[in-house]
Amino acid sequence: MLWNLTKQTAFYALVLLIVFISVFPFYYAILTSFKSGTDLFRIDYWPRSFALDNYIAVLTTGSFVRNLGNSLLVSTVVVAISLVLAVTASFALARVRFRGRSLLLFTILSVSMFPQIAVLAGLFEIVRFFGIFNTPFALIFAYMIFTLPFTVWVLTTFMRDLPIEIEEAAIVDGASPWVIITKVFMPLMWPALVTTGLLAFIAAWNEFLFALTFTSSNATRTVPVAIALLSGSSQYEIPWGNIMAASVIVTVPLVVLVLIFQRKIISGLTAGGVKG
Repeated sequence: MLWNLTKQTAFYALVLLIVFISVFPFYYAILTSFKSGTDLFRIDYWPRSFALDNYIAVLTTGSFVRNLGNSLLVSTVVVAISLVLAVTASFALARVRFRGRSLLLFTILSVSMFPQIAVLAGLFEIVRFFGIFNTPFALIFAYMIFTLPFTVWVLTTFMRDLPIEIEEAAIVDGASPWVIITKVFMPLMWPALVTTGLLAFIAAWNEFLFALTFTSSNATRTVPVAIALLSGSSQYEIPWGNIMAASVIVTVPLVVLVLIFQRKIISGLTAGGVKG
């Protein structure tokens, strides 16, 4: 009895420690974002002042709002294209038998193993060749490199576990492969689609290196680059309050999305098939 109580206490203590380490940086960023003047350099763990000056400055000066729109546009388009291509590719890789299928799947996955810096120079030449430098198309094209392999791999694994009887019944009824994908498989794959789509959205939303390399003007930059380029009149006048406010603004949409789709995310991460 005492041993079980000790194990439970240790388990919950570990959970609380992990939650504290994960949440505290964001909590402190929120506290700092509401400070101004000399209060920024005062260490407080409880709110003592409440000022919206930093948020007003971020949203009314510069092009931060436009940068938010750029990030939203690029991330949404990347997720949409990735899911459409991944669903059709996963159907072929999971359901269609052909020579070299496993090798192709591992090749797709291996693409995502390369560090971004390793493909940056070659990708820059491709972007410049197509004339899409400093446009959202450059970021969309670049982000597909690391979102598409992940979505294809996850959806292939999920679709492979779906009962073959469902597909056979649809074929008997005269359904085409496209009808099987859209009308039969996709309703069963919503948890996996939401999970992979949200993870791909977060990856595209937070990406920094490609966004910094393939954009050169404030009108086309995304929010990670915009936050990194926030600066004062000198190296000793870094606007920490504005940076914290911008970071909170960028992080809140991701938190909201996770809270809205948390049930779908859990289902997508835990579901290994459909039992009937």
